[in-house]
Formats: sequence, C-alpha cells, structure tokens
Amino acid sequence: MKKNMLITFLLLLNVTAVWAQKVNAADKGEVIYHICQRSFYDSNGDLHGDLNGLRQKLDYLQDLGVTAILLLPLYDADCYHNYFANDFETIDAEFGSMQDYIALVKDIHKHGMKIYLDMETQYVTEKHLWWKDAVGNLQSPYSDYILFDDAAHTKPATMVFDLHELNSYDGSVIKVTTVNLQSKKVLNYNEQLFAYFLDPNKDGKFDDGADGFRLDHAMDNLDNKPALTNLFATFWKPLLVDLKKINPNIKIVAEQAEWKDYGFEYFENAGVDRMFGFNLQGAILSFNKQQLINKADTTLRLCPKGKEQIVFLENHDIDRFASLEKNVQKQKVAATLMLLIGGVPSIYYGQEIGMQGKTGMLGNTDGNGIPVREAFDWYQSGEGKGMAFWYKNTGEWWNKTNLKPNDGISLEEEIKDSNSLFNYYKKLIKLKQSNPALANGEYANAENDNSKVFSFYRINSGRKVLVIVNLSNEFQKAILLDGFKKYTSLFGENNIHKNEVELNPFEVAVFEVK
Repeated sequence: MKKNMLITFLLLLNVTAVWAQKVNAADKGEVIYHICQRSFYDSNGDLHGDLNGLRQKLDYLQDLGVTAILLLPLYDADCYHNYFANDFETIDAEFGSMQDYIALVKDIHKHGMKIYLDMETQYVTEKHLWWKDAVGNLQSPYSDYILFDDAAHTKPATMVFDLHELNSYDGSVIKVTTVNLQSKKVLNYNEQLFAYFLDPNKDGKFDDGADGFRLDHAMDNLDNKPALTNLFATFWKPLLVDLKKINPNIKIVAEQAEWKDYGFEYFENAGVDRMFGFNLQGAILSFNKQQLINKADTTLRLCPKGKEQIVFLENHDIDRFASLEKNVQKQKVAATLMLLIGGVPSIYYGQEIGMQGKTGMLGNTDGNGIPVREAFDWYQSGEGKGMAFWYKNTGEWWNKTNLKPNDGISLEEEIKDSNSLFNYYKKLIKLKQSNPALANGEYANAENDNSKVFSFYRINSGRKVLVIVNLSNEFQKAILLDGFKKYTSLFGENNIHKNEVELNPFEVAVFEVK
C-alpha cells in the first residue's frame, strides 16, 4: 500500500514539474526566430541548409533565448524558397526526409521551444499532380482543384502578380498556376494536410506536430481574381476552425495582402490569432518619436483582446536593417524597441549579428531575394563547416555577397565581444524573460518633454517597467511628465533624479517603477 502511494506521489510530482515548466515558459513570453532553413546550417556537405543542420543548432537558439522557430515552407519545390509546391505532402529532399522533420520537431519540443510552419497552398507548379492530371482532362478528379482560363481546361490561370511563370536564380523557368480555393474538395484537402502536420501520428499528444502556421499571402480576394472572392468566409475561417478542433492551443499568423493594413479584419473575419505589425516596423526604423507613439497606439493598444501582433525589424521579403543603418548602437536601439515594446517579437536569422543584405534589382528573377536570404555567417573567415552556400557561383548575388571575412559580422567574432550586437540581443532577451511586465505586459505611452526621447511602460499584474530610448545621435535630457515615482534601474547605467533622466547618443535605460 505504501509502495503504491509512493509511486502515485512520484507520478504527481513529475506531472507537477512538467506543468510548472510549461507555466514558466509561458511566463517568459515568446521570442520567435524566423529562419530560411536552406541558408542556416548544412549538415551533410551539399551546401544546402537542412533539417538536421537546424537540429544541431537548437542549443545555440536556446542559449540566445529563442522560444519558437518559424520556418519557410518545407514541401517539395523547384524554387529555392519553396513557396510554389510540386507536392505539398513531401519534404524537399535537400532539407531531408519526413523522418528528419519529425525528429526535429520532437527535439524542438524537448528544448522547450515551439515550431511554426510557413504554408502557401494557393499555388502549384506544373509538376504537381493536380496540374499534370487536370490540364486538358475534364474527367480528372482534380478538374476543379486549379483555376483555368478556358472551358476546355487547357489554359491554367495565372499566378500571383498575374504571371504564368517564375524565372529562377539558376536559369530555370517554373510554371505556376492558382489553386481554386472555392472548391470544397480543396478545402477538405487543406484540412487534412494541415491536420497531418499538427499531429502526424494522430495520437493527440502533439509532441511530433507543429504548434501553428504562418499563412503566406492570405487574402479575402486572392490576387483580385473574380473567382476567388470572400475567401475569409468560404475558405480561411472554416479551415482554421477545423484546425482549432484538433489542437485549440495552436497559433495562426497571417501575412496581410496589404502590408500597411493593421490586419484587424483578419482577426474578426478569418479567425487568425496574430498579424504582422508592418506599420510598427516602419515606425521603429523611422526613429521618429511621434510615429512610434501613433503606430504603437494603433498596433498594440487597439489590437483586439486575445489577439497579438508580431513585432519585427526584418523578414525574408525586405532589406536587412544593418544594410540601411551601419551604426551598431542604432541597431541596438531598434532591437530594444522590437523586443520590449510589446506584442510577440520575431528575430530574422542573422539579425542578431547584424547581417546585411538588400533585395536585388536584376529583372524578373527570384535571385533578387538572395541577398536578404544569404548563408548565416558562423565564422570569422566567412567559410567553414556548415556554411549553406547553396547559391554559390550562380550570379551577381554571389559575386557581390555581403559575407566578408574579418568584418566583425559573424557569430564567431561577436560571441567573444561583450559589446557586440549579438551579446546585446542575448542580454536584452534575458531581461525581457526575467520580468513579467516586459514578458507579457501591456504597452502604454509614458510622456516626456523631449521630442528625441521615446519612453513607454509595460504593465502586468501590478508590475510596471519604464523603457526610455534616446532616438538621436546627440546627448539628451528628458523630464518624465507622469508624476514623481521611485525608479530602480534594470538595464543601463542611468538614474532618474527628480523625474529627469540624461541619455547619451542612442542610449537605452530600463527601470522598475514602484
């Protein structure tokens, strides 16, 4: 009897410990790491970053403070970014196998992190079964899976931007068409596809499943095609409702078609959980106090309850900030705003070491995106084991690569420098995760009298933190206009005396408010 009681006690103790770990992880808030996996780390020497390579670097991401990983699409495709699929159900062989993927997912979960998959099922290539079987075949079971421009189904419709084909960086041409999202069969297929990635073995444990999805180019009226209107009601919401029945805890983030849109209609009409804060991203990079106040108010304070905004500086579609701004101290200020202002911060791989890259202007080729999707720079020499140079010797993007030896922009160089951008990110994430107000608190503007100094509060359950940022390259003084309080410094070397603070150029100060 006593032995059984002891076993029961130990089991309860173990369950309690697991529950406590989950609670603690949630209390830290979420920090997403957005990866172009083809460019991250190559495990087998073929120059392509892969799933096993990412798995080998999970300790690095955990040490940085990352709690979730967002991947670009994984499915089989001829385009290097994998956004236009040959087969949604097969992992790109250059990334590995389905077994490699499931092993990665399980390992990510063992590290206490989450994994999100980028999905774009609105388009297929000429190698996809639907295209191969349905074009010119009215009797095909897939006859209504894709759009056609003629009744005989001999002319597949155009893709995004009204194009019929994509010119690839390697000189090949990839033909792409648009999927008919109004087809009930297509909706059912997507429900099964997404459901598989949520729970591959269907055991309801989800240790092998994705924790959510990014919906690329999600639109209510897809590409303004007359046949594809009102998709929030007919496609996206039914899909997401079905997925939430499988796992209510998943998070769905959608990329709004219009980047200046705050995405509020996606929350209400499509049922997504998160949107990308493009307006706030622009305000952060403007270093303009009034823009920051305006966009933070709209993006964060007006965000519907229970919904979230993704706060970011970079992603795979836009220029890297370090190419626009070489001043490392200014990069640190931008990192502070991204990580501490609120919402869910997302770091684009290499951003934490200041990798550079601008989108190319070389005509109609997807090679234009390579400069912002280059290999992660692990080494001072710019070369070494695992460097994912899949684009080697393929064009101007290689000849004019941003990766240079001994330039101070590599993990190997920065990890040893206590003042580096990398170590700043690491310290700031640690600060964020150690304080409930910074981890999950609500944003509120904190007024001061200086147009070059931006200050704001994060407030959570009686805890209040004040963040003050000098947006200029000159020394500034600012008086806080919110009445006298007691401040305890959490970050930086500043003190507040009689509600006045002094800040060096691009300096950051963080205080606990009593």
